[in-house]
Amino acid sequence: MNLKSIDENDCIIVARNILKKYDETVAVDGIDLDVRRGEIFGFLGPNGAGKTTTIRILSTLTDFNEGSVLVDGHDILKEPNEAKTKMGIIQQHISLDKDLTVWENMYHRALMQQMPKAQIETRMKELVDYFSMGEYMDRKIDSLSGGWKKRAAIVSAMIHSPKVIFLDEPTVGLDIKARRLLWDLIRLLNKDGTTIFLTTHYIEEAQILCDRVGIIDNGKIVALGTPQELASEIGEYAVVVTDVNGKSEYKYFEDRKSASEYGSGIETGEVLVRKTNLEDCFVELTGRTVES
Repeated sequence: MNLKSIDENDCIIVARNILKKYDETVAVDGIDLDVRRGEIFGFLGPNGAGKTTTIRILSTLTDFNEGSVLVDGHDILKEPNEAKTKMGIIQQHISLDKDLTVWENMYHRALMQQMPKAQIETRMKELVDYFSMGEYMDRKIDSLSGGWKKRAAIVSAMIHSPKVIFLDEPTVGLDIKARRLLWDLIRLLNKDGTTIFLTTHYIEEAQILCDRVGIIDNGKIVALGTPQELASEIGEYAVVVTDVNGKSEYKYFEDRKSASEYGSGIETGEVLVRKTNLEDCFVELTGRTVES
């Protein structure tokens, strides 16, 4: 999708020509990126593609060599403190103090955000009630399951009412039940007006949750759009031919008629004609799976 078609005034994040090098290695290679207010934006890429580096740059955790980033209109280099008040950050590894309770972690986070003490307990009660955290508030972080640790981290990051939440692979390592519970929490946050920027290893997660998705490979954004737009870029329909050894080959077509005609001409192997999806687009554009 052409960035020029998006009004920057409608965007919570505006990044231009972001370059990040580690010695001679280019981790992020001159990317442009806009994230609209109120959307769930997903960032997909193979391991080492630049996902985590990008999210750390946008959230002020890592510096960069060239470019500019605005968060809610604040330049993160010139107005870092103002930009930080607009964001909440949940990294891959839980940064909460494992020896403190959920309540203590939330209170400590509020003090770090320089919230007036008179407002802290009111805001905490609001969040606890909203996210049904009551029975967990007096439990130490180290005693919680992986899913509830993530939930506690997200709620703590919401203490100062940020406009955008950065989630770096929020459901990695969680079982499917915990993952779906976290999806519900993300949807709830977004419904309440919070913009969500998440990186993920799970294409299904991006397909289900995200309004738009960016695909990054070798430090460059190679595709940007809704899951439906990205899938249709390679063709509306896929023909999957699986041979006797279980190896599959994929062909893509603009319409079902062309796909069916091609499939009917295959004499050996199993043939499946289906709509293309985000995973098809990802593999075609990067030549790799997310895990590779």
